[in-house]
Amino acid sequence: MKLFYSKAPFNFLGVSDQSFNNAKVVILPVPYDGTTSYRAGTRDGPKAIIDASRFMEHYDVETKKTISDLGFFTLDELEPSSNSAEETIMRVQEAVQDILNAKKFPVVIGGEHSITLGAVRAFSNVYKNLTILQIDAHSDLRDEWEGSRYSHACVMKRCSEIAKITQVGIRSISKEEADLIKSSNNIKTFFGNAFDVNNILESLTDNVYITIDIDSLDPSIMPSTGTPEPDGLSWKQVLGLVDAVGKKKNVVGIDLVELAPIPGNVAPDFLAAKLLYKAIGYSVKT
Repeated sequence: MKLFYSKAPFNFLGVSDQSFNNAKVVILPVPYDGTTSYRAGTRDGPKAIIDASRFMEHYDVETKKTISDLGFFTLDELEPSSNSAEETIMRVQEAVQDILNAKKFPVVIGGEHSITLGAVRAFSNVYKNLTILQIDAHSDLRDEWEGSRYSHACVMKRCSEIAKITQVGIRSISKEEADLIKSSNNIKTFFGNAFDVNNILESLTDNVYITIDIDSLDPSIMPSTGTPEPDGLSWKQVLGLVDAVGKKKNVVGIDLVELAPIPGNVAPDFLAAKLLYKAIGYSVKT
Protein backbone atom coordinates (compact mmCIF):
# COMPACT_ATOMS: atom_id res chain seq x y z
CA MET A 1 0.00 0.00 0.00
CA LYS A 2 1.37 3.39 -0.97
CA LEU A 3 1.13 6.07 1.72
CA PHE A 4 1.16 9.81 1.18
CA TYR A 5 2.42 12.36 3.69
CA SER A 6 2.68 16.12 3.80
CA LYS A 7 6.11 17.23 2.65
CA ALA A 8 6.23 19.87 5.37
CA PRO A 9 7.95 18.67 8.57
CA PHE A 10 6.02 19.03 11.81
CA ASN A 11 7.49 22.26 13.15
CA PHE A 12 6.34 25.87 13.11
CA LEU A 13 6.14 26.90 9.42
CA GLY A 14 7.10 23.38 8.31
CA VAL A 15 10.75 24.40 7.92
CA SER A 16 12.63 21.63 6.11
CA ASP A 17 16.15 22.68 7.10
CA GLN A 18 15.71 24.12 10.58
CA SER A 19 18.92 24.63 12.57
CA PHE A 20 19.10 25.77 16.18
CA ASN A 21 22.51 27.38 15.68
CA ASN A 22 21.38 29.40 12.66
CA ALA A 23 17.92 30.29 13.95
CA LYS A 24 17.11 33.71 15.36
CA VAL A 25 13.66 32.66 16.64
CA VAL A 26 13.12 29.61 18.86
CA ILE A 27 9.60 28.27 19.37
CA LEU A 28 8.71 26.55 22.66
CA PRO A 29 5.36 24.66 22.63
CA VAL A 30 3.81 24.15 26.08
CA PRO A 31 0.68 21.91 25.91
CA TYR A 32 -0.74 22.67 29.37
CA ASP A 33 -4.24 23.28 30.70
CA GLY A 34 -3.99 22.13 34.31
CA THR A 35 -5.79 25.13 35.84
CA THR A 36 -8.45 25.93 33.23
CA SER A 37 -11.74 26.86 34.86
CA TYR A 38 -14.46 26.73 32.18
CA ARG A 39 -13.61 24.68 29.08
CA ALA A 40 -10.37 22.72 28.85
CA GLY A 41 -8.54 22.04 25.60
CA THR A 42 -5.66 24.52 25.53
CA ARG A 43 -3.28 21.58 25.83
CA ASP A 44 -4.10 21.00 22.14
CA GLY A 45 -3.38 24.61 21.17
CA PRO A 46 0.35 24.33 20.37
CA LYS A 47 -0.14 21.34 18.09
CA ALA A 48 -3.03 23.03 16.26
CA ILE A 49 -1.03 26.23 15.73
CA ILE A 50 2.04 24.40 14.50
CA ASP A 51 -0.03 22.22 12.18
CA ALA A 52 -1.82 25.24 10.67
CA SER A 53 1.46 27.14 10.26
CA ARG A 54 2.82 24.37 8.01
CA PHE A 55 0.33 25.46 5.34
CA MET A 56 0.92 29.22 5.50
CA GLU A 57 2.77 31.19 2.86
CA HIS A 58 6.06 32.47 4.27
CA TYR A 59 5.94 35.70 2.30
CA ASP A 60 4.03 38.48 4.08
CA VAL A 61 2.06 40.69 1.69
CA GLU A 62 1.85 43.63 4.10
CA THR A 63 5.54 43.91 5.07
CA LYS A 64 6.81 42.50 1.75
CA LYS A 65 9.15 40.24 3.71
CA THR A 66 9.67 36.51 3.95
CA ILE A 67 9.59 36.39 7.72
CA SER A 68 10.91 32.82 7.88
CA ASP A 69 14.24 34.18 6.59
CA LEU A 70 14.89 35.18 10.21
CA GLY A 71 15.50 31.50 10.90
CA PHE A 72 13.05 29.47 12.99
CA PHE A 73 13.66 26.46 15.18
CA THR A 74 10.88 24.58 16.97
CA LEU A 75 11.76 22.72 20.15
CA ASP A 76 10.00 19.54 21.21
CA GLU A 77 6.93 20.09 23.36
CA LEU A 78 7.76 20.89 26.96
CA GLU A 79 6.33 18.20 29.22
CA PRO A 80 4.07 19.79 31.86
CA SER A 81 4.29 18.64 35.45
CA SER A 82 1.51 16.37 36.69
CA ASN A 83 2.24 17.56 40.23
CA SER A 84 1.42 21.28 40.15
CA ALA A 85 1.08 24.41 38.07
CA GLU A 86 4.01 25.90 39.96
CA GLU A 87 6.28 23.09 38.83
CA THR A 88 5.18 23.51 35.21
CA ILE A 89 5.90 27.23 35.45
CA MET A 90 9.39 26.44 36.76
CA ARG A 91 9.99 24.17 33.77
CA VAL A 92 8.93 26.95 31.40
CA GLN A 93 11.28 29.37 33.18
CA GLU A 94 14.23 27.00 32.79
CA ALA A 95 13.49 26.39 29.10
CA VAL A 96 13.10 30.09 28.27
CA GLN A 97 16.26 30.87 30.24
CA ASP A 98 18.16 28.37 28.09
CA ILE A 99 16.83 30.04 24.93
CA LEU A 100 17.89 33.47 26.21
CA ASN A 101 21.31 32.16 27.20
CA ALA A 102 21.72 30.98 23.62
CA LYS A 103 21.00 34.58 22.44
CA LYS A 104 17.80 33.58 20.61
CA PHE A 105 14.38 35.27 20.48
CA PRO A 106 11.96 33.10 22.51
CA VAL A 107 8.39 32.50 21.39
CA VAL A 108 6.20 30.42 23.70
CA ILE A 109 3.05 28.76 22.37
CA GLY A 110 0.44 27.74 24.95
CA GLY A 111 -1.36 26.16 26.51
CA GLU A 112 -3.07 28.18 29.18
CA HIS A 113 -1.99 31.60 30.41
CA SER A 114 -0.35 30.44 33.65
CA ILE A 115 2.76 29.50 31.67
CA THR A 116 3.52 33.19 30.99
CA LEU A 117 4.84 33.56 34.54
CA GLY A 118 7.69 31.16 33.80
CA ALA A 119 8.73 33.16 30.74
CA VAL A 120 8.49 36.47 32.60
CA ARG A 121 10.69 35.16 35.41
CA ALA A 122 13.36 34.24 32.88
CA PHE A 123 13.16 37.60 31.10
CA SER A 124 13.34 39.50 34.39
CA ASN A 125 16.74 37.90 34.99
CA VAL A 126 18.02 39.48 31.79
CA TYR A 127 16.04 42.72 31.38
CA LYS A 128 15.62 44.96 34.42
CA ASN A 129 13.69 47.69 32.60
CA LEU A 130 10.83 45.46 31.47
CA THR A 131 7.12 45.97 30.76
CA ILE A 132 4.72 43.13 30.02
CA LEU A 133 2.19 44.06 27.33
CA GLN A 134 -0.82 41.85 28.02
CA ILE A 135 -3.42 41.68 25.23
CA ASP A 136 -6.34 39.91 26.85
CA ALA A 137 -10.05 39.87 27.65
CA HIS A 138 -9.42 39.11 31.34
CA SER A 139 -7.14 40.90 33.76
CA ASP A 140 -5.93 37.66 35.45
CA LEU A 141 -5.12 39.63 38.60
CA ARG A 142 -6.69 37.47 41.31
CA ASP A 143 -4.37 36.71 44.20
CA GLU A 144 -5.56 33.11 44.23
CA TRP A 145 -8.15 31.03 42.44
CA GLU A 146 -9.52 27.65 43.47
CA GLY A 147 -6.82 27.39 46.11
CA SER A 148 -3.88 28.17 43.81
CA ARG A 149 -1.74 31.29 43.47
CA TYR A 150 -0.47 29.91 40.15
CA SER A 151 -3.76 29.56 38.29
CA HIS A 152 -4.30 31.18 34.90
CA ALA A 153 -6.59 33.60 36.78
CA CYS A 154 -3.65 34.77 38.91
CA VAL A 155 -0.86 34.89 36.35
CA MET A 156 -0.72 38.65 35.86
CA LYS A 157 -0.90 39.29 39.61
CA ARG A 158 2.23 37.18 39.99
CA CYS A 159 3.82 38.90 36.97
CA SER A 160 3.02 42.35 38.43
CA GLU A 161 5.19 41.41 41.41
CA ILE A 162 8.12 41.12 39.00
CA ALA A 163 7.62 43.80 36.31
CA LYS A 164 5.33 46.58 35.13
CA ILE A 165 2.22 45.54 33.22
CA THR A 166 0.16 47.26 30.54
CA GLN A 167 -3.15 45.52 29.87
CA VAL A 168 -5.12 46.06 26.66
CA GLY A 169 -8.57 44.77 25.70
CA ILE A 170 -9.72 43.96 29.24
CA ARG A 171 -13.48 43.55 29.53
CA SER A 172 -14.00 41.03 32.33
CA ILE A 173 -12.73 41.57 35.89
CA SER A 174 -13.72 40.93 39.49
CA LYS A 175 -14.18 43.61 42.16
CA GLU A 176 -10.91 42.45 43.74
CA GLU A 177 -9.10 43.00 40.46
CA ALA A 178 -10.73 46.40 39.84
CA ASP A 179 -9.57 47.57 43.27
CA LEU A 180 -6.03 46.36 42.57
CA ILE A 181 -5.91 48.19 39.24
CA LYS A 182 -6.94 51.43 40.99
CA SER A 183 -4.35 51.09 43.74
CA SER A 184 -1.33 49.68 41.90
CA ASN A 185 1.40 51.81 40.37
CA ASN A 186 2.66 48.77 38.47
CA ILE A 187 -0.46 48.09 36.41
CA LYS A 188 -1.90 50.25 33.62
CA THR A 189 -5.18 48.99 32.14
CA PHE A 190 -6.90 49.94 28.89
CA PHE A 191 -10.43 48.57 29.02
CA GLY A 192 -12.47 47.33 26.06
CA ASN A 193 -11.75 47.79 22.38
CA ALA A 194 -11.44 51.58 22.25
CA PHE A 195 -7.87 52.65 22.91
CA ASP A 196 -5.23 55.07 21.71
CA VAL A 197 -2.04 53.33 20.61
CA ASN A 198 0.09 56.35 21.55
CA ASN A 199 -1.19 56.23 25.12
CA ILE A 200 -0.30 52.55 25.29
CA LEU A 201 3.19 53.21 23.94
CA GLU A 202 3.73 55.89 26.58
CA SER A 203 2.97 53.37 29.31
CA LEU A 204 5.71 50.98 28.14
CA THR A 205 9.38 50.94 29.09
CA ASP A 206 12.05 50.36 26.44
CA ASN A 207 12.02 46.56 26.79
CA VAL A 208 8.65 44.86 26.23
CA TYR A 209 7.50 41.26 26.56
CA ILE A 210 4.24 40.64 24.68
CA THR A 211 1.72 38.07 25.89
CA ILE A 212 -1.31 37.56 23.65
CA ASP A 213 -4.28 35.71 25.07
CA ILE A 214 -6.29 34.65 22.06
CA ASP A 215 -9.54 35.52 23.88
CA SER A 216 -8.61 39.17 23.46
CA LEU A 217 -10.08 38.80 19.98
CA ASP A 218 -13.80 38.98 19.43
CA PRO A 219 -15.49 35.53 19.52
CA SER A 220 -16.89 36.17 16.05
CA ILE A 221 -13.39 35.56 14.68
CA MET A 222 -11.96 33.56 17.60
CA PRO A 223 -14.47 31.12 19.09
CA SER A 224 -11.75 28.58 19.95
CA THR A 225 -10.93 29.58 23.49
CA GLY A 226 -11.99 28.38 26.91
CA THR A 227 -13.52 31.64 28.21
CA PRO A 228 -14.71 33.78 25.27
CA GLU A 229 -15.88 37.32 25.99
CA PRO A 230 -18.08 39.40 23.63
CA ASP A 231 -17.14 42.79 22.20
CA GLY A 232 -13.50 41.92 21.69
CA LEU A 233 -10.63 43.28 19.68
CA SER A 234 -10.36 42.99 15.91
CA TRP A 235 -7.60 41.38 13.89
CA LYS A 236 -6.41 44.81 12.72
CA GLN A 237 -6.44 46.27 16.23
CA VAL A 238 -4.21 43.56 17.66
CA LEU A 239 -1.79 43.54 14.75
CA GLY A 240 -1.74 47.34 14.56
CA LEU A 241 -0.78 47.54 18.23
CA VAL A 242 1.94 44.90 17.97
CA ASP A 243 3.31 46.58 14.85
CA ALA A 244 3.50 49.95 16.63
CA VAL A 245 5.22 48.43 19.64
CA GLY A 246 7.72 46.64 17.42
CA LYS A 247 8.63 49.90 15.70
CA LYS A 248 9.02 51.97 18.87
CA LYS A 249 10.23 49.49 21.49
CA ASN A 250 12.60 46.57 21.94
CA VAL A 251 10.36 43.52 21.97
CA VAL A 252 12.31 40.81 23.80
CA GLY A 253 9.90 37.88 23.47
CA ILE A 254 6.34 36.81 22.71
CA ASP A 255 3.86 34.24 23.85
CA LEU A 256 0.45 33.31 22.45
CA VAL A 257 -1.87 31.37 24.74
CA GLU A 258 -5.37 30.01 25.34
CA LEU A 259 -6.24 28.55 21.94
CA ALA A 260 -8.61 25.63 22.60
CA PRO A 261 -9.19 24.07 19.17
CA ILE A 262 -12.71 23.13 18.10
CA PRO A 263 -12.77 19.89 16.07
CA GLY A 264 -13.87 20.58 12.52
CA ASN A 265 -13.28 24.34 12.69
CA VAL A 266 -9.70 25.01 11.64
CA ALA A 267 -10.09 28.71 10.76
CA PRO A 268 -9.27 29.90 14.32
CA ASP A 269 -6.16 27.67 14.37
CA PHE A 270 -4.95 29.26 11.14
CA LEU A 271 -5.77 32.73 12.46
CA ALA A 272 -3.70 32.09 15.61
CA ALA A 273 -0.77 30.77 13.57
CA LYS A 274 -0.79 33.74 11.23
CA LEU A 275 -1.20 36.23 14.08
CA LEU A 276 1.85 34.75 15.78
CA TYR A 277 3.85 34.72 12.54
CA LYS A 278 3.08 38.36 11.82
CA ALA A 279 3.73 39.38 15.44
CA ILE A 280 7.18 37.81 15.18
CA GLY A 281 7.77 39.67 11.91
CA TYR A 282 6.87 42.99 13.55
CA SER A 283 8.92 42.34 16.65
CA VAL A 284 12.22 40.71 15.70
CA LYS A 285 14.82 43.16 14.47
CA THR A 286 16.66 42.10 11.32
